[in-house]
Amino acid sequence: MTEPVAVITPRYLKTPDAAIHLGLSARTLEKHRCFGTGPVFRKLGGRIVYAIDDLEAWAALGTRRSTSDTGTGVVHPAKRQPTDCVRR
Repeated sequence: MTEPVAVITPRYLKTPDAAIHLGLSARTLEKHRCFGTGPVFRKLGGRIVYAIDDLEAWAALGTRRSTSDTGTGVVHPAKRQPTDCVRR
Protein backbone atom coordinates (compact mmCIF):
# COMPACT_ATOMS: atom_id res chain seq x y z
CA MET A 1 0.00 0.00 0.00
CA THR A 2 1.40 3.39 -0.96
CA GLU A 3 1.43 6.39 1.29
CA PRO A 4 -0.85 9.25 0.21
CA VAL A 5 1.12 12.15 -1.19
CA ALA A 6 0.52 15.46 0.55
CA VAL A 7 -0.12 18.27 -1.89
CA ILE A 8 1.59 21.45 -0.78
CA THR A 9 -0.06 24.61 -2.01
CA PRO A 10 2.36 27.54 -2.29
CA ARG A 11 1.56 30.42 0.04
CA TYR A 12 3.96 32.84 -1.59
CA LEU A 13 4.73 33.51 -5.25
CA LYS A 14 7.79 35.13 -6.79
CA THR A 15 7.22 38.08 -9.11
CA PRO A 16 6.93 36.13 -12.40
CA ASP A 17 4.43 33.66 -10.91
CA ALA A 18 2.47 36.41 -9.16
CA ALA A 19 2.26 38.31 -12.46
CA ILE A 20 0.89 35.23 -14.23
CA HIS A 21 -1.62 34.75 -11.41
CA LEU A 22 -2.87 38.32 -11.97
CA GLY A 23 -2.66 38.23 -15.76
CA LEU A 24 0.00 40.94 -15.85
CA SER A 25 3.57 41.04 -17.07
CA ALA A 26 6.32 40.70 -14.49
CA ARG A 27 7.59 44.16 -15.50
CA THR A 28 4.18 45.73 -14.80
CA LEU A 29 4.13 44.15 -11.35
CA GLU A 30 7.66 45.46 -10.72
CA LYS A 31 6.53 48.98 -11.69
CA HIS A 32 3.54 48.72 -9.34
CA ARG A 33 5.95 47.75 -6.57
CA CYS A 34 8.27 50.70 -7.28
CA PHE A 35 5.45 53.25 -7.42
CA GLY A 36 3.56 51.83 -4.43
CA THR A 37 0.41 51.14 -6.45
CA GLY A 38 0.53 47.35 -6.39
CA PRO A 39 -0.27 44.55 -4.00
CA VAL A 40 1.44 44.14 -0.64
CA PHE A 41 4.72 42.23 -0.95
CA ARG A 42 7.31 40.75 1.37
CA LYS A 43 11.06 40.92 1.09
CA LEU A 44 12.64 37.72 2.36
CA GLY A 45 16.37 38.15 2.21
CA GLY A 46 16.92 39.46 -1.29
CA ARG A 47 13.74 37.94 -2.73
CA ILE A 48 10.41 39.60 -3.32
CA VAL A 49 7.39 37.37 -2.74
CA TYR A 50 3.65 37.93 -2.76
CA ALA A 51 1.09 36.13 -0.60
CA ILE A 52 -1.72 34.76 -2.74
CA ASP A 53 -4.30 36.28 -0.38
CA ASP A 54 -2.69 39.73 -0.86
CA LEU A 55 -2.80 39.34 -4.65
CA GLU A 56 -6.48 38.41 -4.49
CA ALA A 57 -7.28 41.33 -2.15
CA TRP A 58 -5.53 43.82 -4.43
CA ALA A 59 -7.28 42.48 -7.53
CA ALA A 60 -10.62 42.63 -5.71
CA LEU A 61 -10.23 46.43 -5.41
CA GLY A 62 -10.95 46.61 -9.14
CA THR A 63 -14.22 44.65 -8.96
CA ARG A 64 -17.06 46.34 -10.86
CA ARG A 65 -20.49 45.21 -12.05
CA SER A 66 -20.82 47.73 -14.88
CA THR A 67 -18.92 50.62 -16.45
CA SER A 68 -20.94 53.07 -14.34
CA ASP A 69 -20.17 51.20 -11.09
CA THR A 70 -17.67 53.23 -9.04
CA GLY A 71 -16.79 50.21 -6.91
CA THR A 72 -15.30 50.26 -3.45
CA GLY A 73 -11.62 50.56 -4.34
CA VAL A 74 -9.21 51.69 -6.99
CA VAL A 75 -6.44 49.81 -8.77
CA HIS A 76 -4.16 52.57 -10.00
CA PRO A 77 -2.13 52.26 -13.20
CA ALA A 78 1.53 51.32 -12.83
CA LYS A 79 2.88 54.86 -12.94
CA ARG A 80 3.94 57.55 -10.53
CA GLN A 81 0.91 58.95 -8.72
CA PRO A 82 0.52 62.68 -8.09
CA THR A 83 1.14 63.61 -4.48
CA ASP A 84 -0.40 66.26 -2.28
CA CYS A 85 2.95 67.89 -1.51
CA VAL A 86 4.03 70.90 -3.52
CA ARG A 87 7.66 71.19 -4.63
CA ARG A 88 9.21 74.59 -4.22
